[in-house]
Amino acid sequence: MEDELVARLAGRSKCDRRKRGWTVTIGKDIRFDVENGGSGGGGGVGRADGAASPSAVLLLQNLPQRRESFLYRSDSDFEVSPKSMSRHSSIASESHGEDLIVTPFAQILASLRSVRNNFLSLTNLPTNKSRRSSGTGSTTPQPRIFTPGDEAYMKLSLETMEELDWCLDQLETIQTHRSVSDMASLKFKRMLNKELSHFSESSKSGNQISEYICSTFLDKQQELDLAAMEERSPQRPTAARVPGGRVVPMSHISGVKRTLTHANSLTGDALPKYGVQTPHEPQLGQMLLDIDRWGVDIFRIGDLSMNKPLTVIAYASFQSRDLLKTFMIPAKTFITFMLTVEEHYVKDNPFHNSTHAADVTQSTHVLLNTPALEGVFTPLETMAALFAATIHDVDHPGLTNQFLVNTSSELALMYNDESVLENHHLAVAFKLLQNEGCDIFLNLNKKQRQTLRKMAIDMVLSTDMSKHMSLLADLKTMVETKKVAGSGVLLLDNYTDRIQVLENLVHCADLSNPTKPLPLYQRWVALLMEEFFQQGDKEREANMDISPMCDRHSATVEKSQVGFIDYIVHPLWETWADLVHPDAQDILDMLEENRDWYQSMIPPSPPSSEQKDDEGDDSKGERTHEDIRFQVTLEEGEGDESSTM
Repeated sequence: MEDELVARLAGRSKCDRRKRGWTVTIGKDIRFDVENGGSGGGGGVGRADGAASPSAVLLLQNLPQRRESFLYRSDSDFEVSPKSMSRHSSIASESHGEDLIVTPFAQILASLRSVRNNFLSLTNLPTNKSRRSSGTGSTTPQPRIFTPGDEAYMKLSLETMEELDWCLDQLETIQTHRSVSDMASLKFKRMLNKELSHFSESSKSGNQISEYICSTFLDKQQELDLAAMEERSPQRPTAARVPGGRVVPMSHISGVKRTLTHANSLTGDALPKYGVQTPHEPQLGQMLLDIDRWGVDIFRIGDLSMNKPLTVIAYASFQSRDLLKTFMIPAKTFITFMLTVEEHYVKDNPFHNSTHAADVTQSTHVLLNTPALEGVFTPLETMAALFAATIHDVDHPGLTNQFLVNTSSELALMYNDESVLENHHLAVAFKLLQNEGCDIFLNLNKKQRQTLRKMAIDMVLSTDMSKHMSLLADLKTMVETKKVAGSGVLLLDNYTDRIQVLENLVHCADLSNPTKPLPLYQRWVALLMEEFFQQGDKEREANMDISPMCDRHSATVEKSQVGFIDYIVHPLWETWADLVHPDAQDILDMLEENRDWYQSMIPPSPPSSEQKDDEGDDSKGERTHEDIRFQVTLEEGEGDESSTM
């Protein structure tokens, strides 16, 4: 019997081990479902200095949660979930109910905990001798005792060896210079690539939407194909100077204005009640009663505030949190700074203007009020998040980062093509703080000022949409790791963990339009598409390739929103809802309702390009289905798993 066991253990191949999925039992009747991991590879309110309070924790609730995004589909088989091939092991935790674990590092931890408890059962070691029996936030269940040589003993031994082999397979793929969350990012990119492959095959518009998602929300590692570059005949310039583009000295921060229209608007001692002079003060005050509510009509606030919604929202948010008093910020200084920032948002931009900044700021304010986050962040961290939201798109030109890179813009040259706009927004904002009467952080001590600047930089840089998948993977890995550990508590006792939550909070606020009431969402969509189309017009005029979703003659708005929600917005908000459960369930409900509405409005798809081979290009600057190729670039050694379309 023992010889047979040894033979069966030795006969297991790595191929068999890598293609399995399982269900891991937690405690008595509680389980984590672990999908195939794939080889892929506030502190206390009293602290105003930004340091984390030792008592600050975020409890992960033991409540039923929805798992509907593509992240919970099989990584190894697009059609069949590996959960159908589940098996049982036991590990210790009584803090969480049935849940799904998809991040590789959390899967490894779950597997190792299963191995540990199997070992206790196989060896009959007393659990009270274990060094992990205390201080881990979980309890070790009493193991079942097996008799060496019987069938149950052999079965558990085989399962334990499989667990160890799988863990080794995963650990062998980890690169020493990568974080564990990169394992999740790589896995999610691979899964998204599969999803986009299927989506793009549905129609010509599906291919364009897939290319838009890939080029906007994935931070791809570009590799130069020198041979292809030599053979390719130049059809259109990949970089061109846009007519009317301004050239400024490299040492000068462009966009900072010298004269401001509000310079003399704050004379005398009396300050406007809501930060701006308006004949609609009573109506504006009534609207601001809903500042803590998700989905407030920010466009109406803009109308009532004489097109100064950002100043009004920021002033109300800071006042409601008593931040002006806490950090000794004179109200006049704060209003002057906010009016200056608002003046530096480009009014002619259909989407990236001060109304969008006000919307993101108000959404950030509401998310910071989430009951699950109560008492988690310090006043300084809260102020940094609100400040980051107000400035996150200041002096946005209404063009994408990729456009600025493709046209060799001065900003792209200054910031070496890396998060070009986000770096510019930060530079402009901190430069404006140096204006006379604008330094709202004047009374912060040196440590507070340095901490706030670092946090604001990190949060604004996280609004670079190409960082989306990394942000999502970081947050999901952190949450699932704590769940597998069994404690159900996020201590958030270091800067990395705390800023990670805040970065995702601001990122969620920046991608919150699809979660708002449908009339507001529809208006935001129309404004964003018009901004895209204006960029496409510039690209057509410059004889450049028109960016995905920027051609006003071929873009399919309704289908693009469905893809945007399915592959970007829903996975993000699903993860955030997991973190603060059950506080964000209403937001998820609204998101799914809006998605269903846009799905119902998708017009019939036009014939595919294969059915129209006798026709030429529909318009100048438009590429056919066969010409469009995109690829999610993975790490070294993963190229064979990337789909090219």
